[in-house]
Amino acid sequence: MTDSQTPATEASAPRSVPKGLGVLKAAFRERRTLAMLLLGFSAGLPFAMLIGTLNAWLTEEDIPVATIGILSWIGLFGAFRFLWSPAVSWTPPVIGKRFGRRRSWLLILQIIIAVALALVALSHPGTGVLGPLAMGAALGAFAFATQDIVIDAWRIEVADEKTPIDLLSTIYQLGYRTAALTGGAGALLLASAIGWSGVFVVAALLMGVGIIGTLIAPEPEPSSQAAVARERRGSPRLRLIVLVATLAAWAWAAFMLVNFMITALTTSPAPSAGEFTTRWGPWIVGATVILPAALAGLIVWKGRAPDSAAAAAVPTRFADTLYDAILAPLVELMGRLGWGALIVLGLILTYRITDGVWGPFAFPFYMGDTGGALGHTKAEVALASKTFGVVMTIVGIALGGWALLIIGRMWSLLIGAILSAATNLLMMDLALGAPVIGGFMRATHLYDLFATFHVGEPLARLMLAIAGENIAGGFAGAAFVAYLSALSNKTFGAVQFAVFISLALLIGTLGRGALGELIDASGYAPMFAIAAWLGLLAVVFCILEWVRGAVVDRRKVEAGT
Repeated sequence: MTDSQTPATEASAPRSVPKGLGVLKAAFRERRTLAMLLLGFSAGLPFAMLIGTLNAWLTEEDIPVATIGILSWIGLFGAFRFLWSPAVSWTPPVIGKRFGRRRSWLLILQIIIAVALALVALSHPGTGVLGPLAMGAALGAFAFATQDIVIDAWRIEVADEKTPIDLLSTIYQLGYRTAALTGGAGALLLASAIGWSGVFVVAALLMGVGIIGTLIAPEPEPSSQAAVARERRGSPRLRLIVLVATLAAWAWAAFMLVNFMITALTTSPAPSAGEFTTRWGPWIVGATVILPAALAGLIVWKGRAPDSAAAAAVPTRFADTLYDAILAPLVELMGRLGWGALIVLGLILTYRITDGVWGPFAFPFYMGDTGGALGHTKAEVALASKTFGVVMTIVGIALGGWALLIIGRMWSLLIGAILSAATNLLMMDLALGAPVIGGFMRATHLYDLFATFHVGEPLARLMLAIAGENIAGGFAGAAFVAYLSALSNKTFGAVQFAVFISLALLIGTLGRGALGELIDASGYAPMFAIAAWLGLLAVVFCILEWVRGAVVDRRKVEAGT
């Protein structure tokens, strides 16, 4: 293996490997990078439309905030997508013979997303009838969450030295953020000209960009059955017990989520989503991720891999088929990482936590007028956050991609963690009246520069802080996606990457209730200080992971592998 964290970039034969920016030149000579850009756009557009822009339409139609909050729970499809990620390991019938497993899934899902967006476009929320809209939004959210699983797996499987996973991950992020700009600020501007229904029709048509990406994308080589079956460790009885326990835990978590959503839709007043995630979130994370990972570790500890003859065999029982799809990815991961899984888990849980914990409070901070909030208008926030901020995020992604190619993955990951923690101090300074940012802008005459664009001092300060935060977030995001992609095994990339991303998304929800109470009691500044301190945990875990990787590499060299 060429990297201690990754089996995703294994080479099948020696070749001349381009270095630095030479990788970028070599990569853009082939279709994988263009396909990655278009698929990234296909992933980002439905997310922007259904999780963000749809709420703007509902707000304009005077739909109650509580109802909007309930509809926003469609975002949980993204957070819990690992629950059905094993399903994409099967090849769709009929169409799969022509397009292959990954491309056929992508084509089906992109058509479903387009249909869902069209269904939303045909709805009339102003009449108070939200059934068709909710159905279209839920269908689209489920489909784009599943599309993300397939795109992530495709990226991991097609990467090689000529087009490394770091480069593909960066291009994916660029496509995704471009779609966010199109589906965010672009949609808001277009709505004033053609109306909200017209905007969603255009979004449905733009899913054709993803279909083009699917058609030009090469189909990865299918996984080796022997590689999957090698993780069928231990006795059939032990595997069956672990499988049943995992399925029971997943079924309980699914019941809790569906039951809450039904209760929220049918009860007045609706129960608090924040209270639900605070109370049950840790248990759901434990049941759906931590418990299966621990049971997979038990299988690694107790059982030995089957011999080569058994590994080459096709599963003869339905239980083995389920095991191969659900638990084999976790068993391979735990077997590969060993006790290092604790470091990897700590890094995944903490790396983006600074964004996750305070992200929902961003608009109250920008637009409120208490506790150190800034009191900006909707138009000012749209300019600073949804337009200028997205462009700065794209700049950060580009810088992150450059760093990945020039200084390497772990340096980039560490720098991203440091920047993400430090930029919380910019927001804290704003909450305290901007003594540092204001002094800096006066000394450097940045106020005068912004004034030439008719931007006043308060908005200029916000834009500078958002620039710093979003560049750091884009940089860290590019490094983090590259790290998680490289950490995933090519054979099991769909499930492993889905679990990683779900962990990163879910953990940020758990402390929001307590942070909300802190803001009410002490204002916004202490929240940003806490976020900065939490960011330092990610820095520590990055260093530990770097050391772990170096130790693994040294052992490989000593073993002659």
